[in-house]
Amino acid sequence: MKNNQFVLGLLGGVAIGAVIGILFAPEKGSKTRKKMKLKCEDYAGELKQKFDSFSDTVTHKFSDLERKTKDFVTKSKE
Repeated sequence: MKNNQFVLGLLGGVAIGAVIGILFAPEKGSKTRKKMKLKCEDYAGELKQKFDSFSDTVTHKFSDLERKTKDFVTKSKE
């Protein structure tokens, strides 16, 4: 759980740093907005991948726990 919080915090810090860096860049506002949009889309994609991976892990662990519980109940009935 701490690793997931660390990764999310790290990604958030990187995103904030990138936004601040882009905002203070000496380019036209339209170029800056385009860059911000692309970066946000990249970060959103990465975050979605991390969330999907986390969701798959939780689903797998829940299924494993469910199977073990059913095995235990079956053995208990015997």
